[in-house]
Amino acid sequence: MLNDVAPAELPTAEPKTLVEAAYNQLRRDIIEGVHPPGEKLRVEHLKDQYEVGAGTLREALLLLVTDALVVAQGQRGFRVAPISVADFEDITRTRVLLETEALRQSIALGDDAWEADLVAAFHRLSRAEQKLADHDANTTEEWEKRNRAFHEALIAACPSRWIRHFQHILYQQSERYRRISLFRQPIARDIHAEHQAIFDATLARDATRATSILTEHILRTLDAVKRMPEDFFSKPGQR
Repeated sequence: MLNDVAPAELPTAEPKTLVEAAYNQLRRDIIEGVHPPGEKLRVEHLKDQYEVGAGTLREALLLLVTDALVVAQGQRGFRVAPISVADFEDITRTRVLLETEALRQSIALGDDAWEADLVAAFHRLSRAEQKLADHDANTTEEWEKRNRAFHEALIAACPSRWIRHFQHILYQQSERYRRISLFRQPIARDIHAEHQAIFDATLARDATRATSILTEHILRTLDAVKRMPEDFFSKPGQR
């Protein structure tokens, strides 16, 4: 879809602090819908659920506010950030602008090492995509990690760290929507074939074709989200 953009798969690091551990667990649960959009996040309840103190949990929630996954409501506490088709359309179209330009620059400037990293990232993603039909939580997490690594590898040779930084933010923001569309499957699509086409055009150094396929790939997720029932999105009273 949800780092200063590493070209290959990111290592899985153990959290260094209780705040980081609580943040990781809460973030995962929000993205996976355990805490749905608009839900009030009550510190007094969640601190027991996540087995941390109230201060630690508040720090984790404030980090999630920075990620725009949680909304702070002054003295009224926290809520899971709402989602909407309009929000995702804004995220998606901005991401297309940045990611296609970054890919165009990567194709122009990428060297043999960039190509090798891209081949490795695509291979790992392909292995993960073979397991997607299982709909297992661990399989989903593995696919999301490798999908992110593939998209980052595509643009890793772009010299602008700001383009790559903002692409990473937009990718993270699209993660909740991407998971809904992928596993509810409102439209038929072959994700692996889409990635294969992007990969082949990129290795062929055909920037026009690669960016066109990448645009269609990203917009297909938007199309899928638009076809989701309205009850998957936040009710007006939750915003």
